[in-house]
Amino acid sequence: MTYYTALLLVFGGLGVSAVAVYLLLKLKEQERLHKIQTIPFDDKYKKILNKTPHYRHLSQEEKEKIQRSILLFIHTKEFVGVELQVSEEMKVIIAFYACLLVLHTRMKHCYDNLKTIIVYPNAVITKSVNSSGGIYTKEDFLIDGQSANDTVVIAWHDAKYEAYHLRHNNVVVHEFAHEIDFMDGEIDGVPPIEKAKYDEWVHILTKEYDALSKVVLKNRDWGKYKLLGAYAATNEAEFFAVTTERFFESPHALKREFPDLYNELKSFYNIDTLKLVDK
Repeated sequence: MTYYTALLLVFGGLGVSAVAVYLLLKLKEQERLHKIQTIPFDDKYKKILNKTPHYRHLSQEEKEKIQRSILLFIHTKEFVGVELQVSEEMKVIIAFYACLLVLHTRMKHCYDNLKTIIVYPNAVITKSVNSSGGIYTKEDFLIDGQSANDTVVIAWHDAKYEAYHLRHNNVVVHEFAHEIDFMDGEIDGVPPIEKAKYDEWVHILTKEYDALSKVVLKNRDWGKYKLLGAYAATNEAEFFAVTTERFFESPHALKREFPDLYNELKSFYNIDTLKLVDK
């Protein structure tokens, strides 16, 4: 046997071993996912969800579908509590609103790339570095949530209240809108969208984003843009996240003030949120 033949056999054997290990891990993962699908949905979970303004308006078929998604989410993500013990309520509420966003979309699974949800009891103080004219300044600011890489941060105090009361804002919806936005590799306010709908999406959202930015800059004559608020003008990604909040939390107001924007979000999420909440 020549040296090169032996080398070829060694690398060939390593390749076969690597494939075998990959297939074995894939098989174990499939078995794990199948086992999760057989777990019954606990009645106490239903009691939690029935207190939300959205779950009780879902059809029976939708409820059964999202229940399976919730279980999959809970059993495939790591929940980490900071200065608190992560409860079943926290897991169920976060999973529900995360999965509600993708319930009727082309995205088959609940955030495959997401690994960890970090839950804080209250808003988190973080630092921001700003630059103006070559002068750098640091300042502290509060965040109710954050989405970065494979981790989502949620402040439970606000998340809990928003889960049970319609109030324009919903930090879980906001942060998972960012996760959806990033599914195409960029967080730019354009989520994974069909090519045929891309131009219309960009045109409508850019038009409203630019109009809001001008209002925020002048800080007067807010009119209908008061519904969106100044934070939505931070950048296109925040505009998408905030308008997604309004779509799920204040659909009647969004439809009334921004019908084109509402219709674009309705087309993307493939759900009519007017039917999910009371007026």
